[in-house]
Amino acid sequence: MAGGGKLLQDKVVDLILESGLAPGAPLPSEPQLMAQFGASRNSIRETLRALHTLGIVDIRHGYGTFVGEAPVTALLPGLLFRARQSARQDASTLADFLQLRRILETALISEVPHRADDELIGELESCIAEMRSGDVVEADRRFHQALYRPVGNEIAVQLIDLFWTVYHRVEAEIDPPEVVRDEIGDEHQRIVDAIRAGDCGAAAEEMTRHFSDIERRSRRFVDEQQ
Repeated sequence: MAGGGKLLQDKVVDLILESGLAPGAPLPSEPQLMAQFGASRNSIRETLRALHTLGIVDIRHGYGTFVGEAPVTALLPGLLFRARQSARQDASTLADFLQLRRILETALISEVPHRADDELIGELESCIAEMRSGDVVEADRRFHQALYRPVGNEIAVQLIDLFWTVYHRVEAEIDPPEVVRDEIGDEHQRIVDAIRAGDCGAAAEEMTRHFSDIERRSRRFVDEQQ
């Protein structure tokens, strides 16, 4: 049964690709899919629901089924479940997600200084101001979302946000981190200063230092559970 379901999913995906259907384009109706694939209505509906979960199709009740954009964020429920489950036994899971963020962000940051404009600098400094006086976690998320926008790699930006979300949600569940506003604000300000100066090397160094500090603050989770 499971293998047959997977095969039908593949057929629907092939139909989308071979027909050149763009995101937002309507899929054939359920009766048309049933006739084309020789499948029952229940099998078609189960297949479409599974593809909807992955973001490959978008089911709009009362309107029909459309091609989705398959965002990377569709991976969030599964990754978050795995991370929460593992973290209850081994807090090093947090370190794994932090390492993924470090790899992506330190690789991309050197491309930002020559692409940044005054609008981006202003947005980043607004986030830093919020870190110092408001919601530190949400401001940090907005900072890292905005930071790599000039690079133009949408997949990388989505992955960074995905790993950020998993890391912070699991961290908060295990042991909410101590808020050190000034330290966090200063770390991010040094990154912005390097970007404003157009210094790619300094930006990379400051981002590396930033992650070293995060790892230092987070290491207690691992130490406490060993």
